[in-house]
Amino acid sequence: MTRPNTPQVLISEVGPRDGLQSVKATMPTADKLRWIDALAAAGLREIEVASFVPAKLLPQMADAAQVVQHALRHSHVRVMALVPNLRGAQAALQAGAQKLTLPVSASPAHSMANVRKSPEAMVEEVRTVLQLRDELAPNVPVEIGMSTAFGCTLQGAVPEDDVVRLALLLAEAGVDEIGLSDTTGMGNPAQVTRLFKRLFQEIGPLTGSAHMHNTRGLGLANCLAAYESGVRTFDSSLGGLGGCPYAPGASGNVVTEDLVFMFEAMGVSTGIDLTQLMEARLPLQAGLPGEPIYGMTPEAGLPKGWLGH
Repeated sequence: MTRPNTPQVLISEVGPRDGLQSVKATMPTADKLRWIDALAAAGLREIEVASFVPAKLLPQMADAAQVVQHALRHSHVRVMALVPNLRGAQAALQAGAQKLTLPVSASPAHSMANVRKSPEAMVEEVRTVLQLRDELAPNVPVEIGMSTAFGCTLQGAVPEDDVVRLALLLAEAGVDEIGLSDTTGMGNPAQVTRLFKRLFQEIGPLTGSAHMHNTRGLGLANCLAAYESGVRTFDSSLGGLGGCPYAPGASGNVVTEDLVFMFEAMGVSTGIDLTQLMEARLPLQAGLPGEPIYGMTPEAGLPKGWLGH
């Protein structure tokens, strides 16, 4: 199978942020930096390396600025940071983050639990972040990860009209990308297809990443549904590490190794070397000894005669 040189999908690795903030232990900074280096060596082109939140809330992220500055040495990697508010955005831009992502929840109940603001108040917060970005770093894209877009463990069903309405408000505010997150793993492929198609109709090229969780085993199926709907950016976490500390029952992200294997096996280039990607599990396990990590591909190994990267 001949493969195109230019990757056809972007895999955005969120383990160093979404993964690490969801486990009780704090990974030592040195291990974190080694892990990010291994991810970069495997060919990842976008890594969400940190979250700029008060250390007393998430001690796992106390070294965020140091981690961003280290990650910047990898010139082929776009270094992304999650920021919940203006103060976080200021600190992330000061550290040199090359892309900001803000969590805006489609579920009012989750929004209050996660950021103590309503979805509408978060749109106003996004406006202030965009103003700051325009002043300090106009080339840094601001992305929204719309949490609980497919359902919420606190509220239950989240109406699709609410998701689309919020996306339109955010697009009008001037963000660069709006992705949909299945924070609680309640989505199914038919729902993913329907909602992303609506999003493409309403906001076109501003439609961003699919961030799926594997809570009920549908993570890969939902990613495939998103791909077939036109999505080309996918968030995932090495070893399936992660969840959401403010959404009860939100278990791990889609496993990066399995997601890359699925696309490469389909002939869709990711630009990632699967063997090196699986080796990146070693620094992760060294930094979080005893923490369970997942993945069918690492357990089974690559098929005989594998022609991927």
